[in-house]
Amino acid sequence: MFSLSELAPLNQHQNRSKLLKPWWEVFMDYLVVLMLMASVLACTEQLSRDRVVCIPLDPIMTGNNSHRGPSANGGVALTPSPKPLVNPPLNLSPNLHSVARGRRTHLVYQQYVYISQVCYHEALPLCSRFFPYMALLQSLVLVASGSFWLHFPHTSSRIEQFLAILAKCCESPWTSQALSHAARQENIQEVEEEERRPLQPPSTSSSSPVTRTRRSSVDSGTDSPLLKRSDSASSAAPPSPCPSTLSSNSAVSSLSFGNLPSAKPTVMADSPRQVISLDKSDGEQARALFERVRKFRSHCESSAVIYKVYLAQTLFKLLMVTLILSYTIPLLSSLSFNHTCYPEEHALVGYVTFECIHVLSSLLHKLLLAYLTLLGLYGLLNFYTLGWILHSSLRQYSFHSIKELCSLRDVPDLRNDLAFLIHMLDQYDPLLVQRLSVFLSPVSESRLLEENLERRWGEEKLQAMISVDAGGCSRLQLVALPRLPPALFALSQLHVLKLELITDARFTAQVSNMTCLRELHLYHCTAAVDPSALVVLQERLEVLHLTFTQASEIPNWVLSLRSLHELHLSGRLSSEGGVGRSWALGSLRQLRHLRVLVIRGMLQRIPGELCEVAGSLVRLEIYNEGTRLLVLTGLKRMVDLTELQLQDCQLERLPSALLALTNLRTLDLQHNNLRTLEELLSLAHLRRLSCLRLAYNRVLVLPSSVGVLRCLELLDLSNNQLQSLPPVLFTLRRLRRLLLAGNLLAELPAEVKALQLLTELDLSGNRLESLPAELFSCCLELRILNIAHNSLSSLPRGIAALNQLCRLDLRSNSLEDLPPELGCCSGLHGGGLLVENWLFLSLPPHVRDFLRCSCAPTATHSEDQSRPESDSFPYFCPTEWSFSSALESQI
Repeated sequence: MFSLSELAPLNQHQNRSKLLKPWWEVFMDYLVVLMLMASVLACTEQLSRDRVVCIPLDPIMTGNNSHRGPSANGGVALTPSPKPLVNPPLNLSPNLHSVARGRRTHLVYQQYVYISQVCYHEALPLCSRFFPYMALLQSLVLVASGSFWLHFPHTSSRIEQFLAILAKCCESPWTSQALSHAARQENIQEVEEEERRPLQPPSTSSSSPVTRTRRSSVDSGTDSPLLKRSDSASSAAPPSPCPSTLSSNSAVSSLSFGNLPSAKPTVMADSPRQVISLDKSDGEQARALFERVRKFRSHCESSAVIYKVYLAQTLFKLLMVTLILSYTIPLLSSLSFNHTCYPEEHALVGYVTFECIHVLSSLLHKLLLAYLTLLGLYGLLNFYTLGWILHSSLRQYSFHSIKELCSLRDVPDLRNDLAFLIHMLDQYDPLLVQRLSVFLSPVSESRLLEENLERRWGEEKLQAMISVDAGGCSRLQLVALPRLPPALFALSQLHVLKLELITDARFTAQVSNMTCLRELHLYHCTAAVDPSALVVLQERLEVLHLTFTQASEIPNWVLSLRSLHELHLSGRLSSEGGVGRSWALGSLRQLRHLRVLVIRGMLQRIPGELCEVAGSLVRLEIYNEGTRLLVLTGLKRMVDLTELQLQDCQLERLPSALLALTNLRTLDLQHNNLRTLEELLSLAHLRRLSCLRLAYNRVLVLPSSVGVLRCLELLDLSNNQLQSLPPVLFTLRRLRRLLLAGNLLAELPAEVKALQLLTELDLSGNRLESLPAELFSCCLELRILNIAHNSLSSLPRGIAALNQLCRLDLRSNSLEDLPPELGCCSGLHGGGLLVENWLFLSLPPHVRDFLRCSCAPTATHSEDQSRPESDSFPYFCPTEWSFSSALESQI
C-alpha cells in the first residue's frame, strides 16, 4: 500500500515535467491517449462479442457419404442426391435455392457452434482477430517512448535538478525585485528617449504608451505549477513582492502619463532604492541560489546528453509510426463482413461450404480508420518536431528577448543541455525563462551583493574597524569580501586602505569623497577603476602596494598614476621585456614623480624600463627571492639614486654598475654570496656613501681598501666569516655604528679607540675572550654595546666611564661576576642591562637596588622612549630571562 505522502511527490514531479513539454508534445500525448482508448475499446469488444455466424450453402450431401452408416445428426439417414456435387458452386441457381429453402438442414445447435469456431480460425483473416491487441501494444510503446527522455537515468537527475532550481527562482523575492527594477529602468530609458525626440503627431505618440505597457507587464502572473504555494507556506512567511502588481502599476502609470506631459518627471523620479529591500534570510537564500545555478550551469554545459536522448526518441517514434502505417494500411481491405468457409469437417456436419458473417467487422473497420487517422497526425507532429530540432540550434541559447531589458543585457549565452532545457521551457512559457535569467545575470548578482554588503558593512561598522597608528594616520583593512562596500567611499578621513583577497573590487566615482586617501594596498586583489575614479586617484594617491601571483595581474591603470611617489610590487616577475611580460616598453613614463620603487620578485636583470623614471627615482629595492641577478647594467643610468638595496640576488662580487651612482648614500647587499670585497677600492669616488650593509654573505677577509670610504657612518658585516679586522678600518673617523655580529673574531684591536663617534658596537656571536680597555676609555659616545654569546671571563672596570651607555647585553658568556661600576651607568636604568638572573644577583645590594625596578625578574617594565633603535640589539624584558646556571649560560 502506498500512502498519500508517498504519492504526492510523484504527482508533483508530473506537474513540474509539464514545463518542459511544448505544445506538440502535449498534443502528441493526447493523441496517444486517444489511440490507447480506441485500442482498449476494440480489445473489450473483441473479448466480449467477437464471433462469426455460419450457415451451410450445399443442401444435399455427396454420394460418397451414402454408404456410411448413421449420419452425424443423430442417426437419421439423408436422401442421396441423384448427382453428387464434386465442385460446389459459389453462386447457386435460383432453383437450387428454392429447393434448399424449403428443406431442413438437419444440423443441431452444437454443430453450428462447432462450425462457427472452426470457421473463425480458418476463414477470418489475422487482422480481424489480432488488430485490437496489436493496436494496444503499439499504443503502449508510443506512450512509453513519449516521455522516455524525462525518465532516462542519465537525464532524469539533471531534469529534476533543473526543475527544482526553476521553482526556487520563481519563488525567490529577488526575482520579482530584479524584474521590477529592469522594467522600471526600461521605462525611464524610454521616457528619456522620447524627451530627446522632436515633437511628432499625436497618432505616433499615442502608440508609445501601449508599447511601454506591453513591455512593463512582462512579469505578470502565471498559472505555472512552479508559482503555486501551499496555504501553510503562505501563512507562515510574509508574502514576497508581487511582480504582477509592480508591473501593472508601471503599466497603468505609463498609460496615464502618456497623455499628460506634466506627469513624465514622476516616472523618471523612480529609483532602484524604491524597491523593497530583502531581509537577511532572503538575501542569503538568493546568494546560495546564484551559486547553485552557477554549479548546475557548469555541470550541464559540459555535455549534451538530454539533447541526444530527445533526438533519438523523436527518431524512434517517427520510425515506429512509419512501420505501423506500412503494414496496417494494407489490412483495411481484408476487414469484410462476409466470409466463405471450407471446413474439412465433412464427416461431422455433412456440408462442405459455409457462408459466415463477422459480427465486429464494421466496428473494427471504423476503429482502424480512426486509429490510423490519429497515428497519421502523430506522425506529422513527429515530422514537425524533427524539423524543429534540425532547423533550430538547440545546443545554444541566446536571450534575445530578455536582452531588450536594459538591466539584463549581460545574460550569457548557454550551451548543450542547459540551452536545450531553456529552449523547451521557452516553448512552454517565456516568463519562466525570464525569471530564470535573473540568476544567470552577473549584473543581477552584483546588485544582490551590493545590497548584502550595504546591509552587513555599513558606515558604522567600518568606522569601528579603523585603527590609528603612531603617526596619526587612520588605517582600514578589508579581507575576503566579494566586492567593496558602498559605505567605504563615505570614509572621508581615511588615509590608508588595505584590500586583501577581494575578488571584484571596483573604485567608482564616489572615491572622490575619500579626500584624505593617500595610500592603497592591494593584496591579491585585481581592482577595476572607473574613468571618473581614475582621475581622482591620479591626483591623490601617493603610495601603492601591489601583491600578485603573475605579472599579468597588475592593473593597467597603475601605470597612469602620475602623482605616485612610492610603488611596491610583490609577486612573480619576469625580466624579459620589462618588469613583467605584460608591461610594454615605455609604460613607466607617466610615473614622473615616482621616487621609491620596491620589487619583490625573481628578476634576472634590471628592467630597462626603470631607466625611464631614473630622473625622479631616489630609492630602489629589489628582493629577488634567491634568483640570481645576472645583468645590472640598467643601474648605470640611475645616477640620481641615493639608496639601493639588492637583497637575496645571489651576487658574488660587487657590481661594477655601482661606479656610476655618484649620489648613492646607502648601499644594501645583504643576503648574497659575496666572498671578496676587492672592489671596495672602486667605490672611493662615492663620496656620499654613508651606509654600507654587507651582512649575511660569505666574506672571509675585509680588505684594507675599506679605508677609502671616508664618509661611512654605518658598516654592517654581520654573519660573515671574518677572523680579523684590518687596522685601516679604525681610520673611518665618522663611523657611528659598527655591526660585526656572527663572525669568527678572536680579539678586538686596541685601535678601536680611534672611533670616538661610535654609538653602537655589536660583537655578539664571536670568539672574544676579552675587550681592550681603550674601548671604555675613548669611545665615550657608546650607547649600545652587544657582546653576548662570546667567551668573556671578566668585564673591565673602566665601563663606568660610559655614561651614555643605555643598552648592554652580556648574556651567554663565561662571566662569574659583574663589576659594581655598572651602577655608574645611569642609562642602564629601565631594562638596559641584559644578563642572567644568577649573575645579576652577584652585584652589590645598592647596585641591585638601583636597577631592581627595571631588572628584577618579577617586575613589569616599559621601554624608555628616549633610547635609540638598534638592528642588532633587540629589547627583552627581564621577565624573559631564563638562565639559571653558568653551564647553561655557556651553552
